[in-house]
Amino acid sequence: MTKSKIIEIGPLVPAFEEEKIVILFGPTATNELREISVIHELEELPNNAIQKGNKLTIGQQEYRIEEVGTEANKNLEELGHISIYFRSGENEVLPGAIVVSPEIFPTLAVGDTVHF
Repeated sequence: MTKSKIIEIGPLVPAFEEEKIVILFGPTATNELREISVIHELEELPNNAIQKGNKLTIGQQEYRIEEVGTEANKNLEELGHISIYFRSGENEVLPGAIVVSPEIFPTLAVGDTVHF
């Protein structure tokens, strides 16, 4: 299991609640990306940490990983980046994204941990 810590929440993150999307990025994110992202710092280097059927925990909230995009693990490992959809879609999952259930947008706070 890979663990990271939320260190910053962009001012536009709450605007994505209606769409039920959270964008995670590592500390190297540009200023533009920081506006829309939850910035987190990995405590250990992930190695294919995201697998369909595994759990994702954000703070005290637990989710089941339903779908994993083809580039999700690579993006997480290289950039700390992943888009998390808290809703099932009609379309195919995007390469750098995952889909989780239940379809409940998480409560986010600086200092919370994220477990993959």
